[in-house]
Amino acid sequence: MWTRRARGAALIVLGLCGGPLAAQDDTALQPLAATDWLSDTITRPHANVATDASVPAITVLPLDAMPLDAVGLLPTTITGLPQDLWGNSSTTELADLLRGQPAQGLPAMLAFTQMLALAELDPPFDGDPQGDALFLARLDMLLDRGALDPAQALMERAGPTEPAVFRRWFDVSLLTDRADRACNAMNANPSIAPTLPARIFCLARGGDWSAAALLLGTGEALGQITAEEGDLLARFLDPEVFEGEPPLPPDPTLTPLEFQMRMAIAERPDATGLPLAFVHADLSVLAGWRAQLNAAERLTRSGAIAPQQWLAIYTAQTPAASGAVWDRVAALQSFDAALLAGDPVETSRRLVPAWAAMEEAGLEVAFADIYAERLMRTPLVGEAGVLARRVGLLSPMYEQVARIAIPQTADERFSFAIAQGFPPEISPGSDPTTQAIAAAFAETLPDDHRYASHVADNRLGEALLRAARVLGQGAADADDLTDALVLFRAVGLEDVARRAALQLHLMPG
Repeated sequence: MWTRRARGAALIVLGLCGGPLAAQDDTALQPLAATDWLSDTITRPHANVATDASVPAITVLPLDAMPLDAVGLLPTTITGLPQDLWGNSSTTELADLLRGQPAQGLPAMLAFTQMLALAELDPPFDGDPQGDALFLARLDMLLDRGALDPAQALMERAGPTEPAVFRRWFDVSLLTDRADRACNAMNANPSIAPTLPARIFCLARGGDWSAAALLLGTGEALGQITAEEGDLLARFLDPEVFEGEPPLPPDPTLTPLEFQMRMAIAERPDATGLPLAFVHADLSVLAGWRAQLNAAERLTRSGAIAPQQWLAIYTAQTPAASGAVWDRVAALQSFDAALLAGDPVETSRRLVPAWAAMEEAGLEVAFADIYAERLMRTPLVGEAGVLARRVGLLSPMYEQVARIAIPQTADERFSFAIAQGFPPEISPGSDPTTQAIAAAFAETLPDDHRYASHVADNRLGEALLRAARVLGQGAADADDLTDALVLFRAVGLEDVARRAALQLHLMPG
């Protein structure tokens, strides 16, 4: 079944080309399951249609060409991963596992799987030399998390010329305020056939308003643009005509193209219930500070933006209201001011409520990344001193904290042992997660974990994705947690295992 956005454009292209309706490549127009908010901005009506009965030529890939599935931004010298990480795994299985990773969850797993998505690795041995299934799945995982900048960088490294890649690149360009660049690229690429709404949008962006209006009228007259599309396009082309009219009704299935047009006519959609990729628009000062704050929190939780960007928005103004996000902002700003002033007493007093606010928002790791080092240099006492060490254990300097500090409680002794990779002691009656973590950091790693067969069969990348999903959800069976942590430790990813274990222990969900 065709989507409503693609149907009209497909008909007009077929009519112009003189091709039969049966020749349409339906699969090219289906929205993707993982990111079904993507626009149907392009159509390829004859993509899979044979034009003669001759034997097709064998495609030979030039020696210096790189298949899309092998394109990445991070070489193995940075990631430390083996070049053949995907090995004997099925490309289809890997793509499903990538798209199945949670968009929010344990920060250590969000960071690790984002690194996998950006890694420069050989395609699976079963892969098509010109395949792109794994590349697209990596992109879709990033886009579902709202990680638009790395996704765009990855596409531009590959060259967004293939239709499936261009479709994503076009939408990301719209969502990152690069609409003119996207339209210029579309106009310069003759192999990309834009749909009518995309063509009308780009004509208008290029200043050819009369051609855009003519194409809109033609499309509506031929029934190739729906009433909803026509209403939005008409307002986009001539908003003054609709002054005084009620705004368009909300649309929960907005595409980036429609989102951009609504923004242009000053009908900014509420991004609260929209996918994370759309939330980037609310990072702009034009959205208002409340929208900026909500967007920054959501995107920081998914790992899409750096903690420093979140902090810059949190400290940009003084909250003039109370409740919910305003209370969190006030608590953070009071703590930040005390720490900047170098006042240990006031910092001790402000740290506890600030941390409670971060726990409420799920921003503990972002807070730790920013403040841990300065807190460890500040002479805090009492509850604040214990809390400062907890913050440090959730930061990249976790091992240093464990080495220089003296544990004051059984819980700290447990955390310090994990931070240094030592077998921890557990108290009788410990919760299942604590027991699972302790088992993974036993003196001798077990050989019979559930991923052992994957590793033996050269399917390490698949095993890591499966383990990442278990840890990322954070509510798995204790044995599953143990096996997942053991895998990371057994293959040398000790830092990932320790950070994941500390977050599971110190950030109970």
